[in-house]
Amino acid sequence: MDNSISFNKPCVVDKSEEYLIDVLHSGKLSGNGDYTKKCHSFFENKYGFSKVLLTTSGTDALEMAALLIDAKEGDEIIVPSYTFVSSALAFTRQGARIVFADSEENTPNLDISKLEVLITPRTKAIVPVHYGGVAVDMGPLLELAKKHHLFVIEDAAQAIDSYYKGKSLGALGDLGCFSFHDTKNITAGEGGMLVINNPDFFKRAEILWEKGTNRSEFFRGEVNKYGWVDTGSSFLLSELNAALLYSQLEKMEVIQGRRIAIWNRYYNGLKPLSENGAFSLPFIPSYATNNAHMFYITTKTSEDRTNLIAFLKNNGVHAVFHYLSLHKSQFAENHHMGGMNLPMSDFYTEHLLRLPIFYSLMDDDVDIVIDLIKKFYESK
Repeated sequence: MDNSISFNKPCVVDKSEEYLIDVLHSGKLSGNGDYTKKCHSFFENKYGFSKVLLTTSGTDALEMAALLIDAKEGDEIIVPSYTFVSSALAFTRQGARIVFADSEENTPNLDISKLEVLITPRTKAIVPVHYGGVAVDMGPLLELAKKHHLFVIEDAAQAIDSYYKGKSLGALGDLGCFSFHDTKNITAGEGGMLVINNPDFFKRAEILWEKGTNRSEFFRGEVNKYGWVDTGSSFLLSELNAALLYSQLEKMEVIQGRRIAIWNRYYNGLKPLSENGAFSLPFIPSYATNNAHMFYITTKTSEDRTNLIAFLKNNGVHAVFHYLSLHKSQFAENHHMGGMNLPMSDFYTEHLLRLPIFYSLMDDDVDIVIDLIKKFYESK
């Protein structure tokens, strides 16, 4: 049977086509045009970010962060094992060594209580990943970083419009990195954003962003010519992607409201099964908010997850597992970064199951997924 309920569908809103046509007719398709500036203003005004730069991906935002902190051979960067490869790749490309950290028992986020033993004189930065848009406990993490003079780079790829104790995720560390891939709440198709909170990085971030030139200063009239002054790359997002992104930023509240309604429908519908011990539901700590980036369950056994995925697929529903522990990856083993015991990362690798969630998902479809999960566990 063909899947009738897909895992994800990118969000498209009513102004998307209009803004894309506007860009096509403007004669300016490359980056840092009007729609880029509108997006920058939106994020800085709504979330209080000091400075933002749209990038071609969340990975590129992380790569810019690695360049800004001058990550290099001999440095160590603490990264959770349960994350996407980009969280680590950006720093290994600069020659740094990744030190993998374990997850918490009640969330896939970094276990802050186990971080300090990982810090050595070579440690340069910690990269907290706000899994599913739910905040890492940033208070004690920031205190630890300050104590050891470490940079904090928030991987907020999934964390748009989510908060830690009232402050936007991405605004707490020295740098924050977002993704606008088409699996995210707000999408540019492909795209990302670097948030620069540390003023020491303001000037250099623009130079890296503009291929190592001071071109941005030139266009603002701050210098009378521009040239090659540093390393960098072509990190700018095209105006076409920025226009698509801006059309969704204007509808942020509507998009987020719908996703949260879907998330709550799943939670309430599956709560009785969870209370009976069939599986666990997501936990939202008191210091965090829920941006409904994903809805997942953690099954009691890996066999349950495998069989449930197959059962849902046979009934037209596409559900997926998520990350594989990076400390057990071939790359980590080849570069002598693996071999540690990180039981919670491995637990989520083997037990976490993501359910369909996207803006246009209908309530009836959510109910179908819930009913199928109930049917699966009733037949066990």
